[in-house]
Amino acid sequence: LAYLANLCHDCGSCYYACQYAPPHEFQLNFPKMLADIRLQTYRKYAWPGPLSALFQRNGMTVGLVAAASLALFLWAMFFFIERPVLLAAHPDNAGAFYAVLSHRTMAWTFGIVFLFVVVALAAGLVRFWRDTGEKFGDFFSPEPLTHSVVDALRLRYLAGGGEGCTYPDETPSHARRWFHHLTFYGFMLCFAATCVATIYHYGFRWKAPYALSSLPVLLGTAGGIGLLIGPAGLLWLKAIRDRALSGAKQTGMDVGFLALLLLSSISGLLLLALRESSAMGVLLGIHLAIIMALFVTLPYGKFVHALYRLAALVRFHLERRRIAPQIGTE
Repeated sequence: LAYLANLCHDCGSCYYACQYAPPHEFQLNFPKMLADIRLQTYRKYAWPGPLSALFQRNGMTVGLVAAASLALFLWAMFFFIERPVLLAAHPDNAGAFYAVLSHRTMAWTFGIVFLFVVVALAAGLVRFWRDTGEKFGDFFSPEPLTHSVVDALRLRYLAGGGEGCTYPDETPSHARRWFHHLTFYGFMLCFAATCVATIYHYGFRWKAPYALSSLPVLLGTAGGIGLLIGPAGLLWLKAIRDRALSGAKQTGMDVGFLALLLLSSISGLLLLALRESSAMGVLLGIHLAIIMALFVTLPYGKFVHALYRLAALVRFHLERRRIAPQIGTE
């Protein structure tokens, strides 16, 4: 059931096609049932185990983490950084960000958190894969893994066979698929911008902020725009979706994650636009606080669905290439 629940893309088509769905007396509601099972799997496979409780009221958890991160960052900046430095307008040249907050502080703080997040996500994925009954090495089988990655990147199973999925209502639409694309590729472009900036800093000794025409800024701006439109669109679809298909806990988790993505984009684009103003120092603290909250909650929020769905797709493609047994010959 955990495998099938995570293979499900929550398009809702089975609900509208099922003759036993409400108002039938059987009241079958597979989308909601599978959503509840997915949430159970997120808790079951979370690492370390005690932190699985964060999935219980995830929307509230994300909000509290974001508020705590924001308060901590701003308190630390106002406490440890002199006001004339923090609130001054800095020239738009190399090293301006580090005049407010040292690169070493940022690198160590986010590096430690990033390492923990990677370990936690990997541990959860290994636990999930082990429970599918497949061998660990089968996950890396070239053909099934390639098909799964391509399906995930194309969001093939949100296409509804070509006409779109029945989301947010029974009318087929591609809106959810395209908003997902904008969100995912916006996130990946922002991640790519961070990677390129890291190469610039350590490989070429070029310090941020970089020119508006530089690769990190272009990638980050494109990604930021994607993270404005994508999450906003998904939040809109979620607001008008048929309430019968989603549970309150699932909705809270979804909204919390999308809100953090949206806030990270808004704060990042504001920082880019106002980096020569006296607001730069405070905006830098706000942006870093939101990014920290996003990072910390990645293994304990909606983000994990991407890993488990990819693993479910790999198992799906492993099953497809196996020869089905002939009935009556077992």
